Amino acid sequence: MLLKRHRTQVAEESYLALKGVRVLVGRAKHQAGALSSELRKLGATVLEIPFIEIREPRSFKPLDFALQNLQSYDWLILTSVNGVDAMWRRLPKLRLAEKNLKRLRIAAIGPATKKAIEKRGIQVDVVPKEYVAESVVKSLRKQVKGKRVLLVRAKVARDVIPNELRKAGAQVDVVEAYQTVVPQASRTRLRTALTNPKRSPHVITFTSSSTVRNFVALLGPRSASLKGVRLASIGPVTSSSLSELGLRADIKAKEFTIPGLVDAIARASAFSDCSRTQR
Repeated sequence: MLLKRHRTQVAEESYLALKGVRVLVGRAKHQAGALSSELRKLGATVLEIPFIEIREPRSFKPLDFALQNLQSYDWLILTSVNGVDAMWRRLPKLRLAEKNLKRLRIAAIGPATKKAIEKRGIQVDVVPKEYVAESVVKSLRKQVKGKRVLLVRAKVARDVIPNELRKAGAQVDVVEAYQTVVPQASRTRLRTALTNPKRSPHVITFTSSSTVRNFVALLGPRSASLKGVRLASIGPVTSSSLSELGLRADIKAKEFTIPGLVDAIARASAFSDCSRTQR
C-alpha cells in the first residue's frame, strides 16, 4: 500500500514538473507535435510558433540523378527525418523500388532519423554515439576509404561530414533533398507573444541551428523582449549557433534528442526563475 502511494506521489510530482511554465516550441509545424506533447505531459503550457519551414529544393535533378544511380554508391548518410521523408517521396516518382537501398550501408545521425528509415523496412548500420556531424565522421572514418558515399541533406548545412570523409579517402556526393526557410507568418506572432505578459514564454526551445538563425531573423533588432526568457538548446551545434548570434544557451540537453531536451527543461525549471512561482 505504501509502495503504491509512493509511486502515485512520484507520478504526480513528475507530472507537475513543468506546471505553470510556458514553453515556446519553434519546430516546423509538422514536427512540433512530438516535443509539444512531451512538454504537456509534464504540465507545461505550450505555444507553437514555427521558426522554420521545410520546402522542396529548387530542383530535384541532383537528388533524382543520385537515386537513379544508387548502385554506384557504397554508403548512404541521412542526417534528418526531413531528409528521409524527402528522399522517400522521390522514389515512387522515379519508379524506384526500396529494394535498391538494401544493398547500401546506411548511417543515420540519430535515433529519430534511424526510426524514420527503419519504419520503411530498411536496416540502419551505423548510428553515432553522439548525434552530431563530428560523431558521424568518427564512426565512419575507418570504413569509407575508397568508397563512394551519398550524403542526403538540407540545402544549407555544415560541411563537416563531406570534408572529413573526403580526407579519409571517400568520394562523397552531397545532394540537396529539401531547404529550410523563414516562415514570415510567424514574425508578428512571435513579437506579440514576447511582448504579452500573459503569453510571454519562460523557455524557448531550439532544435537546430536553422531554428536559431530564423528566430533571430524573425525577431529583428532585439530589445528587452528576451529578458527573463531562458533559451533551451538540443545540442552543442545549436548552442554554438546561439552563441555566434549573441544569445546564450541557458538550458542544454545532455542527450541530443527531444526527450533529452524535455528532461533538461524539466530539471532546469526546478532550480530557476522559470518556475511556476515566477509568473
